[in-house]
Amino acid sequence: MADYKRNISCLNGELFSIRQASEKLGVPATTLRHWEKVLQGVWKPSRTKGGQRRYSAKDMDVLLKVKHLSENMSLAAVRETLLKDGDQEEKGVFFDWTDKLVLVTGGTGSFGKAFVRYLLKEHHPRAVRVYSRDELKQYQMQKEFDDSRLRFLIGDVRDRKRLIKAARKVDVIIHAAAMKHVPICEYNPFEAVKTNVWGTQNVIDAALENEVSNVIILSTDKAVNPVNLYGATKLCAEKVFVHANVYSGDRPTRFACVRYGNVIGSRGSVIPLFLEQMKNGYVTVTDPRMTRFWLTLSEAVRLVVRALSMMNGGEIFVPRIPSMKITDLAKAIAPGCRQKIIGIRPGEKLHELLISECEGWYTDELDDLYVIHANHKTWRPRNISLKGRPVPEGFYYSSNKNDKWLNSNDLRELLIKEGFLK
Repeated sequence: MADYKRNISCLNGELFSIRQASEKLGVPATTLRHWEKVLQGVWKPSRTKGGQRRYSAKDMDVLLKVKHLSENMSLAAVRETLLKDGDQEEKGVFFDWTDKLVLVTGGTGSFGKAFVRYLLKEHHPRAVRVYSRDELKQYQMQKEFDDSRLRFLIGDVRDRKRLIKAARKVDVIIHAAAMKHVPICEYNPFEAVKTNVWGTQNVIDAALENEVSNVIILSTDKAVNPVNLYGATKLCAEKVFVHANVYSGDRPTRFACVRYGNVIGSRGSVIPLFLEQMKNGYVTVTDPRMTRFWLTLSEAVRLVVRALSMMNGGEIFVPRIPSMKITDLAKAIAPGCRQKIIGIRPGEKLHELLISECEGWYTDELDDLYVIHANHKTWRPRNISLKGRPVPEGFYYSSNKNDKWLNSNDLRELLIKEGFLK
């Protein structure tokens, strides 16, 4: 399949007859006619003046997708999938994962598992390589997913040689591996730098060495005007990733970042802590004034997928997401429980920033996200139009100055929907 895809992509404007298409796809002409009938209104080939079907390279890609999808689902389901992909393409969120080889660092973490689950369920990659250093989590994930397209690679992002091997022939890298726990990073600063900064450089080297087309790193609101080591290492990782595009040269490799706030139920989330504490009739709150940005794992996954379809190289993609008060979250999880104020921990902020005022100078606004562009580019970007509009002068995006909020009732409904509360 991969060889066929490469051949098709080189044909440019060449058109195929139904017989030629049948031979190249290994599908009877009668089947192609049947597919066209079922997919009426979704897809159809062009025709000559005499009424003969002619298939372009794009048509052949569609037919290859139909062939692949129809092995595991009905044609009616294939039609719905193509319709959904068409809607996504119109919105600029379509990225064709068919036959792609994907590497996910930190693939056994909260985001990694959610992303892999989405990819295997909604798309048809050739294979997904899960790269992490925890063999138990890999074993558990392998049993949970039970999918022949998964490959599990033991390795650490600190190991450059291992990463280069893991990225061979890969089309997309999602770099999700990181040390994320603020107090642990503060107590183990050298280790945080080795993983979050040096590890990121190793991912870049592996991508350049293997000419990986699209590379995305996950970042955090704590990287904006950081006050803790975790945020500082992620800020450094962002800068290294953005300007790694300089090293691409004539390679197809492009790097971009996705930056977002707290993820509901992710590793290190306060939700499990509140659920445990409420058994004793109280929950601990650091400061009643504290606010945070909030999104679900599925929203984080969709953001990454969309960023991949939009990236020219060097952008930081930031979602427009709601804020919440920490006291409202405590009330949603443990209504009626006493809130015990314990004071802000080392390295914490009262409010988080997703975009600083300085970054606002280079930021465009779309309907559901912001795009921070590199303030100077010394590389050749791709020609993807994002159709955004500049944010107002003096703009910054802070959790306490947001125009979208979740109150305690909203949070409780969301937690029930996500399965954290009954």
